[in-house]
Amino acid sequence: MKQLPVAGKALSLIFAAIFVAGCASNDTSEAAAEEEARRVAEQQAESEAMSATKALQDAVAAAGNVVYFEFDSSTLTAASRDILDAHIALKKAGSGDVRLEGHTDERGTREYNIALGERRGKAVMDYMVVNGIASYRVETVSYGEERPVAYGSGEANWSQNRRVELK
Repeated sequence: MKQLPVAGKALSLIFAAIFVAGCASNDTSEAAAEEEARRVAEQQAESEAMSATKALQDAVAAAGNVVYFEFDSSTLTAASRDILDAHIALKKAGSGDVRLEGHTDERGTREYNIALGERRGKAVMDYMVVNGIASYRVETVSYGEERPVAYGSGEANWSQNRRVELK
C-alpha cells in the first residue's frame, strides 16, 4: 500500500470532519424545523379554539341571560330553548357553574310564587342537564315575586317579571 503524505492525511481528516459536521447540522436543522412546525400548529389550534369560544360568547350575548315564561307556567317556550341552547354550547366548551334565579310576577301568594319560581328554575336546569351540562354545575334559587324588574300592575310589567335569570 502506498502511504499518503502528512498533508494528504490532514486533508482527509478535514474532509471527514466537514462531512460529520455537515450531517450533524442537517439533523439539527431538520429537528428545529419540525419543532417550529409543531409550535405553529399548536398556536393555530389555540387561535381556532379562542375564535370558537369568542363566537359562542357572542351568541350568548346576543341571546341574553333571561328566559321568560307564560302566566302561571314553568314550561319552556321555543324562544327559551334557543336562549338556553346558546348557553349550553358555551358551558360545554368551557368550565364554570351557572346559577338559575327563578322569579314570578306579583300575583299569587308569597308561598305559591316561591314554589313557582323554583319550578321555573328546575325546568331550566332539567333542560340543561338533559343537553349535557352536569347537574353539579347548576344551582337554582327562587326569589318568587321579591325581585321584580318592572314595577306596577298590568301584563306589560308582569311579563317581564316571569323569568329565570342565568348568572
